[in-house]
Amino acid sequence: MCTLIVRTGRPLTFLGVRDEFTDRPWEGPGEHWPEYPGLIGGRDLKAGGTWLAVNPAARRAAALLNGHGTPANETTKVSRGDLALRAAYTGEMPDTDLTHYDPFHLVVGDLARVRLFSWDGERLAVSELPEGTSMVVNSGFDPGSERVVAYLPRFREAAAWGELIKERPSSDRAALIIRHELPDGRVFASLSAMEVAITPEGVTYEFADLTANLDG
Repeated sequence: MCTLIVRTGRPLTFLGVRDEFTDRPWEGPGEHWPEYPGLIGGRDLKAGGTWLAVNPAARRAAALLNGHGTPANETTKVSRGDLALRAAYTGEMPDTDLTHYDPFHLVVGDLARVRLFSWDGERLAVSELPEGTSMVVNSGFDPGSERVVAYLPRFREAAAWGELIKERPSSDRAALIIRHELPDGRVFASLSAMEVAITPEGVTYEFADLTANLDG
């Protein structure tokens, strides 16, 4: 996932836009993990994890974005996709050796608070997202990001966010919905979006498969 928009309050709202290579297999949200009963999320079929996990019973969500920094050793590296699952299940940053993971940003939120855990390959930084509407991108909580500059005002002003993910995919660095054709023929693009709303009464989510927009 390359973009997460968070609006605090009631409801607490997460909107995650997942950017990935189009040839990497995945499936839409469901209860895919027996070891984490009740968790809902889309599943990466290559590594088995997720980019956005929802825990309806706990009124909690956790989202994972790739980060920048020092990559893990190839001989001991493990997938980051389990981190969102573990955080959504427990409500805490997983107690694990982070040197096995490539850099990441992990956002864990419930109705009490929303925390951002950022690992750059050498140290872990922890902060709370401010009240209101925020964006987290691959450079973290970064107000200077071109995407944040272009879209944060629009998300703050919009009562509903669905129209903002319907834009035509673009290779512009500031675009929210992207499509990049690489020299080797592979395509890196926005594949899906999932919006989660959490209230004291329950959790709802809406999932959008964006792959139909990628033809051409």
